[in-house]
Amino acid sequence: MAEPVAWGADGVPYSERFGDIYHSESGAVAQARHVFLGGCGLPEAWGGQPQWRILETGFGLGLSFLTSWQAWREDPLRPALLHFVSIEAYPVGREDLLRAAASQPELAPLAEALAAQWSGLLPGFHRLVFEDGRVLLTLCVGDVQAMLRAHHRFEADSIFLDGFSPERNPQMWSAETLKAVARFARRGTRLATWSVARPVRDALAPCGFRLQKAPGLPPKRDCLQGVFDPSWPLRRQVPDPEAVSAPGRCAVVGAGLAGAAVAASLARRGWQVEVLEAGAHPAAGASGLPAGVLAPHVSPDDALLSRLIRAGVRATWEQARTLLAEGTDWRASGVLERRSAGLARLPESWSADGPNESWHASPEQLREAGLPADAAGIWHARGGWVRPARLVEAWLAQPGIRIRTGSRVARIEVSPGHSGLWVLRDAEGELLVEADRVVIAAGHQSAALAPAMPLQPVRGQLAWGRMAEGMRLPPMPVNGDGHLIAHVPAPGGALWLSGATFDRDDDETGLRSEDTEANRQRLARLHPEAARQLAPLFEHGELQAWAGVRCASSDRRPLVGPMSPDAPAGPWLCTAMGSRGLSFAALCAELLAARWHGEPLALPAAQARALDAQRGPAGRRHNAPSG
Repeated sequence: MAEPVAWGADGVPYSERFGDIYHSESGAVAQARHVFLGGCGLPEAWGGQPQWRILETGFGLGLSFLTSWQAWREDPLRPALLHFVSIEAYPVGREDLLRAAASQPELAPLAEALAAQWSGLLPGFHRLVFEDGRVLLTLCVGDVQAMLRAHHRFEADSIFLDGFSPERNPQMWSAETLKAVARFARRGTRLATWSVARPVRDALAPCGFRLQKAPGLPPKRDCLQGVFDPSWPLRRQVPDPEAVSAPGRCAVVGAGLAGAAVAASLARRGWQVEVLEAGAHPAAGASGLPAGVLAPHVSPDDALLSRLIRAGVRATWEQARTLLAEGTDWRASGVLERRSAGLARLPESWSADGPNESWHASPEQLREAGLPADAAGIWHARGGWVRPARLVEAWLAQPGIRIRTGSRVARIEVSPGHSGLWVLRDAEGELLVEADRVVIAAGHQSAALAPAMPLQPVRGQLAWGRMAEGMRLPPMPVNGDGHLIAHVPAPGGALWLSGATFDRDDDETGLRSEDTEANRQRLARLHPEAARQLAPLFEHGELQAWAGVRCASSDRRPLVGPMSPDAPAGPWLCTAMGSRGLSFAALCAELLAARWHGEPLALPAAQARALDAQRGPAGRRHNAPSG
């Protein structure tokens, strides 16, 4: 459940857990502007910068974030990208977020945008996206020290120390916590806080911060400002070979979900991106299926794959919500997952009214799906269907992206005249493009350009057709052993789709009658009533089929990172998304772009390592992100 907030008659919010107010009667917005932005020299300090990274301890009611966002919005010299990383052990409810900002007309619409994404806040990292991806909030839900340890180190430009008073919440202000915060500072990082308590100053000074008291916001007499400028020489930082000094030209091989997502993420950061597609049009391969299911994965122990997919679904959800037409290109209908009796288990800490967005399907939900009310199933509130080709099209339409179809890349080599430039050629040796960076995102065809990587083709075939009058198919996707999607709008009538087969080491795309029969049997197990209604179409061949080849890795996780551990500035991979391209593409693209630009990651460092292309004992890179 959300953390309760007690609102006093004077409008000041109070935490019963900590026995302290969230802000003084002067107001959190005034405090944010005076203490935090003013104390860190903002917005002047970020003027003309490519990005600005703020680290905050104590998200509270979100007003420091909203105030920073509003200052960014109003500044003509604002950085191209604003990263705000905040840690909060006890997130409040969306109603309290809105109430806290209600008295500030300039913040109210921003608070509404924040509240629209304020869900599913289980312990861990959550990336919330605003301003078409130019304002990124990474909310870390959990103990402050654990969350700081979980981060891949990034260089914060500003640090906001907020939270309940040191007397009420000593862990937030402990020497151990402040030492961990200092790990994210670079020389010149400015720090601000309302607390001038002697223990806080005594803990910050040995970490390398030069501190001074400044006039506070009444009724407080003082606040604290600091700059990271240790008197000792800092350990020489070896330049990160993955990082780029500035955006340049990037060639992306493949115009499916993975390649289009990478192109969009890089273009938002100022790259000029050329996408080379071997097919006649974007989404010509496995991303060309008529519609696909977007849904989380759950496991009793909330395993690594479950957490990765949940983060990926959140990333794709926001992209779909922003770029696509609801009800036409995608539908946020929820997804009902059928489970065998006894296998519909969820983590013990989850509850019906908790932040988890997956729970045991109710009899009403089962009946609405056309299933027996006593069937075992899980309801995924954050789920639905998406037309992958529409998402690919929307990503590739971003400024700074050029798409070239009918361009199959056969060789990638270093330019003979420029060691930092890469040359891509076709099978005849003709030059296709030159680029500063290269990303291989060509699905199973990536293996031709990265033969040493553990890539496996997986063929899949599904059946589809048009819904006849009187058909009563479920209004939401049903998945489990296969899937069923119905009511997908299309010219000539709504579509239904069911499948799909999963044939490893098979890269043939020809349609097979035995696979149509396998899909019929799978549908009969998944949804007997739908199978009964569609039986005449299967029996008389009055349906269509579609087949594509996915790309998978041995552990079912995508590969994101340099192709060679010895060449981190060489070609990168973003592939092996298996049958979950919709779940992984946006997340993996943002992970790649963040690593290139030294940004905060959307995932804890350990989870980012689990997606690294060089993961595993035999190929682990020495410079992989560390926790």
